[in-house]
Amino acid sequence: MPIEELNFPAGIRLLAGWQAGDPEAVKRLMEIMDGALKGQYDEIFKWPASQDAVPVSGPVDLMTLTIMHRLYGLTAAEYYKQDPERFVRTSLMTQKILGMPKLYISWPVYGFTAEALGQEMIYSDQYSPGTDPDKPLANADNWQDIATPDMNAGIPRLLDEISACYQRLTGLNPVLHLTAAYSLAADIFGQEQIITALTHEPDFVNRFLDHLSDTVLEPWMDHFFNQYPDGWVELSDASGSPFFIGPQNCKNVAIRSTQRIIAGNPWGNRVYDANYRGDYVTRANKGHSSSRRRKSPKKSDSEPLSLIELYKLKNSVCPDFVIRLAEDRTPVSFYVDQAIESNIPLFIGIGATQVDRNSIADLDIAKKEIEAMTIEYVDAIKTVARAIAKNGYELREPPWPGTVYFEDISAESNFELIEIIIDTSLKQGTL
Repeated sequence: MPIEELNFPAGIRLLAGWQAGDPEAVKRLMEIMDGALKGQYDEIFKWPASQDAVPVSGPVDLMTLTIMHRLYGLTAAEYYKQDPERFVRTSLMTQKILGMPKLYISWPVYGFTAEALGQEMIYSDQYSPGTDPDKPLANADNWQDIATPDMNAGIPRLLDEISACYQRLTGLNPVLHLTAAYSLAADIFGQEQIITALTHEPDFVNRFLDHLSDTVLEPWMDHFFNQYPDGWVELSDASGSPFFIGPQNCKNVAIRSTQRIIAGNPWGNRVYDANYRGDYVTRANKGHSSSRRRKSPKKSDSEPLSLIELYKLKNSVCPDFVIRLAEDRTPVSFYVDQAIESNIPLFIGIGATQVDRNSIADLDIAKKEIEAMTIEYVDAIKTVARAIAKNGYELREPPWPGTVYFEDISAESNFELIEIIIDTSLKQGTL
């Protein structure tokens, strides 16, 4: 049952009206969500995204949470955990109204993974849940007591139900989002405490991460892949990024633990982590071409990595595509070169602050800048897609042909800027 708001940009302008509190927009959005909740629009979720154009995609659960809170009075706990079908249908409908055909399901991954272990949480009305920093689950005395969560109860069961609904409604293989070992340790041990341990007791941190991998993550992934052998597991490890803990710690601790999971399991090639950010912290004047680098002595743990070395580490835990996030800040051309050399598609992220309506000093200038930026990003993704197609890239399903990726969209995003990004991608993105 197609609706007018599926014709871009009608839907995104409806959302702008809802954001501004326009009564007619609020009424119409509620009519659409009422229909979605009843399953009236389920057929549209099976419409495939074009394989011949650069799509726009990204998580929308925070924005959908605000919509559901303002329209129906749902709290965060009710929205995320009470009704998996409601959660999936409304998340997918939000993406369709925005004009994003490449459907992606997401949830508060850091909070959910920690909550499954028994970590105390903080839930509010309309904000993403998080761990309670004053009540860490783990400490130096009990970390080895962290046990495998019950896969038939709580958060694991909820994510099973969400995955099943997502596959049924879209026909796509589900993606299980979990926290990678380092960020999970930070969430249940404490950010400051894990940084202190990383500085003074790195061997302990690695033992802790191995325990979380062996006891929590691998059993959870086994459970998932037994149900969905063609599914994927996406790990998130923002706290383990070079931006936060430095390139060497990212290499020797955070990425090491994910490499260990990938190498040690038969489904390892279906596990990836694509959110390590902050490439600019490397010595970017070195490593742009691996063939030109001279052999050098082995680096000590205190010496930084080159940009190419960090890229290769990130590629080892995300081998199917290259991603350049907003906080990487390294020129897009570097990622174009690496994607072509690796013969894989390119994703380029747009950060939350780049489209945050509270961060815009001059909207007219922001519109011009965001359009020029999007043209650059779409051209880069197209350049990679065309080059790897000539090189013999055969896979014509996601991650092909690459994506302009919103790292986060919320009710505080500026819908005029989002419209420009999606519109520019539609106009410029044909391969």
